[in-house]
Amino acid sequence: MVAALAGVLVGALAAAACSPGSGSSGAAPTATAPPTAAPPTAGPAPTAGPASTAGTAPVGGAVRWQPKPGTGWQWQLSGPLDTGVDAAVYDVDGFTTTAAQVAALHARGRKVVCYLSVGSYEDFRPDRQRFPAVLLGRSDGWPGERWLDIRRLDLLEPIIAARFAMCRSKGFDGVEPDNVDGYANDTGFPLTAADQLSFNRMVAALAHARGLAVALKNDLDQVPQLVGAFDFSVDEQCAEYQECDELIPFVAAGKAVFQAEYNLPLAAFCPAARRLGFSAELKHLSLDAWREPC
Repeated sequence: MVAALAGVLVGALAAAACSPGSGSSGAAPTATAPPTAAPPTAGPAPTAGPASTAGTAPVGGAVRWQPKPGTGWQWQLSGPLDTGVDAAVYDVDGFTTTAAQVAALHARGRKVVCYLSVGSYEDFRPDRQRFPAVLLGRSDGWPGERWLDIRRLDLLEPIIAARFAMCRSKGFDGVEPDNVDGYANDTGFPLTAADQLSFNRMVAALAHARGLAVALKNDLDQVPQLVGAFDFSVDEQCAEYQECDELIPFVAAGKAVFQAEYNLPLAAFCPAARRLGFSAELKHLSLDAWREPC
């Protein structure tokens, strides 16, 4: 998956130093192979002022952050973290981003989202030994990754809960759980739409129990059933594949849609994104620091 590929790149750096349509994570295994990552380009110097992102939802008597439609965002999963981008929300790798970096972003008035894969196994993550072999399915098309048997909620719940607890301990405001549409892919398991709904709802509940906002990543076919359980959406290439209308329920519910495109010029998707109330930007497929927002 696209974001997971960026995780591979980040994992490799860390080791050295210390889909289209309603498929998963943007590019499906049959998509064009990712190009060589362009060098990170620092974003513009930020303008002063707080991140006006806050819609809120109660959780356990506290207030959970919920980004509103139109909130600007930055998505970076590879390369040195550029904290100087003028965006109200940062979506960054949960394992490699430190608590100090999250605090630095908070000091600049940013909200910070913790990227993690919950539907695939990644052999470069520090908790990889927690995944029993019975959970591991076919490759999802990216090096070191395999689909998970999401029917096994009993085995996956404690692993995902521990990952979300890590995000909370670092001070993240929300999570982006990736690869939550295995039922629509060739995982090696006979997954159904009902299996996916049960798994995704569990993921949302685990995040909310820790006071974290949670994104629905792609999985467009199940938006009607899941929009109530998730706080915002992260989507790849909905304009390229002419699927953006499927995300309208999020905006109608007062929830942000964070849209990334890789292959279209700004003029091809920004007018529609503005009309729909989406937060759209052009990114490199490697998800380095470079961005061109609408």
